[in-house]
Amino acid sequence: MAVLSELLKEISYECVCGTTEREITDVIYDSRKVTEGSLFVCIPGAKADGHRFAADAVRAGAAALLVEHEVELPEGADVAVIRVADVRYAFAFLSAAYFGHPAKQMKIIGITGTKGKTTTTYLVKSILEQAGRKVGLIGTIEIIIGETHIHAENTTPQSYLVQKYFRMMADAGCDTVVMEVSSQGLMLYRTQGFVFDFGIFTNLEPDHIGENEHKDFADYLHCKSLLFRQCKVGIVNADDAHWQEVTAGCTCQLETYGIDTEADLRAVDITFLNEGGSLGMAFATKGLTELSVKTASPGKFSVYNALTAIAICRHFGVDGKKIQKALAAAKVKGRTEMVKVSDDFTLMIDYAHNAMALKSLLETLRAYNPHRLVCLFGCGGNRAKARRYEMGEVSGRMADLTIITSDNPRSEEPQAIIDDIKIGMAETDGSYVEICDRKEAIAYAIDHGEPGDIIVLAGKGHEDYQEINGVKYPMDERVLIQEILEERA
Repeated sequence: MAVLSELLKEISYECVCGTTEREITDVIYDSRKVTEGSLFVCIPGAKADGHRFAADAVRAGAAALLVEHEVELPEGADVAVIRVADVRYAFAFLSAAYFGHPAKQMKIIGITGTKGKTTTTYLVKSILEQAGRKVGLIGTIEIIIGETHIHAENTTPQSYLVQKYFRMMADAGCDTVVMEVSSQGLMLYRTQGFVFDFGIFTNLEPDHIGENEHKDFADYLHCKSLLFRQCKVGIVNADDAHWQEVTAGCTCQLETYGIDTEADLRAVDITFLNEGGSLGMAFATKGLTELSVKTASPGKFSVYNALTAIAICRHFGVDGKKIQKALAAAKVKGRTEMVKVSDDFTLMIDYAHNAMALKSLLETLRAYNPHRLVCLFGCGGNRAKARRYEMGEVSGRMADLTIITSDNPRSEEPQAIIDDIKIGMAETDGSYVEICDRKEAIAYAIDHGEPGDIIVLAGKGHEDYQEINGVKYPMDERVLIQEILEERA
């Protein structure tokens, strides 16, 4: 329960109807969930405009509306109508006030970039917990509050949910939050209403450009840059060609990290590790912190992720040995996640589900000089066919054997998707087999594994379901692998 005027303290607004001196029982942005005495936020969305449901919300008992243009009201409606320049922007500040500004009770770390956000959040959480801090996490896979894990719908949730999770974290005793900050989240003001203690930029490549996303690369870059006008300390990858554009006009103190440039924190003496079927990296750091480090995941990008985490965690005074221990053990579900099936070859699960990500992954694994590089993947239904051709061509050129299978066919025929992938494969001389059933495909990969092979199951990553005709069926590749091994035993 809160007084409307108190919720509006940090917002420029006009009260065009009713009074702000009334009690608000809840804040709602889905008209179907309006309750007696609540404030209904009329969000203009890509598919539906909340302003259209204002009258329905009032009839359902809403005591106030947050709008950015005129709305139709039922005759004789007793409702406060608050008009603002931008509903999404105002909603973020209102949500922060509604939950009592929980961000002020914790250190907030926000990580943005095209790649590396998810892994880095888990690395930071692992390191800081080694140092005795209690860390909440908001990201692509899940929200973690103590022992509670909540499935994530968006990389960066709606501003109301961000503040709700912050409140739950503060109440659970968290002193730190690490969160992924997407360009969409920044563009739609989901992270307004508070200041980040640390804002981190990992890298930038063309992505999320198209209908209902960013109109072009310049817009994508601009949205990433917004984080550095909303944080106290900015930590950026100086090896990325765009870092100076991303931080132009920033209002924060800046630090850099990198491998190839004279950054404030650098990784040197980088070594690829292949120990008993497990791939990793070793390196040392120079500059702001000097350490020798091993990671439990492969490739140069793993060095960047670990370096990013070190750059953040040094601000928390974490002991070097605790950083080393956390990085050596940290694993992220579905991100170059190794699953032990044999001492002879390596099997891993990864989320790479577009051509850019698959190319980066296969290039990384090539650096380990495998006997064969085997790539198993499918493509999602009801998505651009170009992605299928591109992924087929990438795997055909870079893998020694491709196993084409099913992913989330959604409402398409799995075989039709496989046929599209084969169009891309036909542009190459790559060898492939097609096995529509994903479990059978994984069994084939395991049964035909040769000494020194690296086998990657790409596309599903952390997902634990397969979507067919609008229904999500349980399907976790870790479970499938275990079933296959038990059947073979």
